[in-house]
Amino acid sequence: MLTFVLWLILLVVCWPLALAALILYPLLWLLFLPFRIVGIAVGGALQLLRAIVTLPARLLRAVGRA
Repeated sequence: MLTFVLWLILLVVCWPLALAALILYPLLWLLFLPFRIVGIAVGGALQLLRAIVTLPARLLRAVGRA
């Protein structure tokens, strides 16, 4: 909602810039989409690596409680 209000203010102040932003935003979103997908994949790989590294400590902790 805040983004829309800011866009309306931009439309009143400088309508050509607001229209350019309206046209360029979807194009930039499509351009950055592969980087977001790579970021999600790298984050998942790092979480998997962390789980593998901490597995022995979690197993020892679980055996110690039993």
